[in-house]
Amino acid sequence: MKKSLLLILVCIAGYAGAQNITLPKPVTHGGKPLMNALNDRQTIRSFSSQELSLAQLSNLLWAANGVNRGDGKRTAPSASNCQEIDIYVFLKTGVYLYNPSTDALEVIEKGDHRGKVGRQAFIEKAPVVLVFVANWDKMARYKDRPDDQQFYAGTDVGFVSQNVYLYAASESMSTVVLGMVNRDSLAKLLKLKNGKVMLGQPVGFPKKK
Repeated sequence: MKKSLLLILVCIAGYAGAQNITLPKPVTHGGKPLMNALNDRQTIRSFSSQELSLAQLSNLLWAANGVNRGDGKRTAPSASNCQEIDIYVFLKTGVYLYNPSTDALEVIEKGDHRGKVGRQAFIEKAPVVLVFVANWDKMARYKDRPDDQQFYAGTDVGFVSQNVYLYAASESMSTVVLGMVNRDSLAKLLKLKNGKVMLGQPVGFPKKK
């Protein structure tokens, strides 16, 4: 009991400040049946002030592109298993890089930068904004085939985004994919050396009618 309480307090403390966050183990069963989630999948651009719990954040990121097998493969497919789509998580406390192998968020930048992802006003109201980046270092086999590199990365990020949509539908959350994002300024903020900002995707809960 004491150990469980300590773990909860540690998680809360990590979520409250700009420091690395160890996420709870994702719950990889349950939720709505697939056909129900597909039926409920939709774009919702309004967000309430309700925050995601650490458990919900962990489940969301695992659904997006987490490790689902002992060999390290993911919930989203990728060309030649390059696993090149990195997920950056924008929260009130800072910007983090999701590490699927350790279920952790690694601090990239302190402070609230959600409003810098795109131009739409609703973005900064979402408690979580995901930014998907194609990491070209992970696609070294395609470095001499830039057209293929771009095509495969564009395809792979679509899989990740759809996983987010299905998780949101399963949990009655709001989400919308963003093609118009501030790519150049985000690349500087994220300190990208060899990658491309592909898409953004706010996630939260819808406003009550």
